[in-house]
Amino acid sequence: MATTFRELLSNVKREIREVSVEEVRRLLDTRTPVKLVDVRESDEHSAGRLPGALHIPRGYLELRIEEQARRDEALVVYCAGGTRSALAVRTLRDMGYENVASMAGGFNRWSDAAYPVEKPLVLSAEQKERYRRHLILPEVGEAGQTKLLKSRVLLLGAGGLGSPAALYLAAAGVGTLGIVDMDVVDLSNLQRQVIHTRERQGQPKVESARAAIEALNPDVKVVPFAERLTSQNVLRILEGFDMVLDGGDNFPTRYLLNDACVVLKRPNIHGSIFRFEGQVTTFVPGEGPCYRCLYPAPPPPELAPSCAEAGVLGVLPGIIGLMQANEALKLILGKGQPLTGRLLTFDALGTRFQELKLRRDPKCPVCADGAKVEFIDYEQFCATA
Repeated sequence: MATTFRELLSNVKREIREVSVEEVRRLLDTRTPVKLVDVRESDEHSAGRLPGALHIPRGYLELRIEEQARRDEALVVYCAGGTRSALAVRTLRDMGYENVASMAGGFNRWSDAAYPVEKPLVLSAEQKERYRRHLILPEVGEAGQTKLLKSRVLLLGAGGLGSPAALYLAAAGVGTLGIVDMDVVDLSNLQRQVIHTRERQGQPKVESARAAIEALNPDVKVVPFAERLTSQNVLRILEGFDMVLDGGDNFPTRYLLNDACVVLKRPNIHGSIFRFEGQVTTFVPGEGPCYRCLYPAPPPPELAPSCAEAGVLGVLPGIIGLMQANEALKLILGKGQPLTGRLLTFDALGTRFQELKLRRDPKCPVCADGAKVEFIDYEQFCATA
């Protein structure tokens, strides 16, 4: 016997659980663990959404929900008026989501009650085309691309490591890139520092890098710092950035950067290279060791030659710098397993990777519980260690 849509909807609403907008507001106000799922179309969502709501258009719900929500999570689904969300809830129940409800009256009733509404960042047509390969990834999608566009990453150095990292972070749509480097472009840089060109010899590296990034992706704002990192400016420079990519080539700067990241609780994605070997790890304050746990004291200068003294294979910093960029993207998106507590080494001649486990030093003078950190300029410390 045929069933009308009205009869179908009536039957569905008897089967599912509905909650009022007042109940949803109470859940948000009391910070009750619940995930809001907006199943409206993109043009509806762009006009406003409930605070923190996850956007999955109804036509993609079955395809994407498993990537975005666990079956044991509490979910509240809403649409414009409560019809699509009711049908969506029945589908989710069929998929094994038990703790799921539809918001009666939908976004229209929420808006009529003058409850808080967020205005989401809406991708332009050009951005949707540019980031299309990201948008079709369930792990990224429009929500993830929005996170990238809102993120702020600081790169220490526009050299061998910073060059490839900056280009690929910019291409991925990381919205703000800070670059710290007081050097100028030299012909000898071009063997590995791919962000610079022969025509920009003699220019400050931060300006050369900015020109390359802006030509690649106008979505990205570049904040240049043509200065050396010191104990006086480190907090000013790091403030306002979400994380740091350490592409420094000297121990004093690495130690100072580490201390500041611990104090400010900023992830520090460390990379280093030497001849044919490189390494990368991610230091996340409170979740693993810091740089001083790994290297309590720097080696004497005669055992730590620079690339200018020892040489480096041109592609090696590209490989390590891209690994650093990959770590940054994972942290921004909240996906994958960062290299926290793990040191990944790479031998370019043997094409071999090796992973070493890192442990936090309970007596570390910087990240140990109760440690008091005072910023110093480490030149003398490193020279005498």
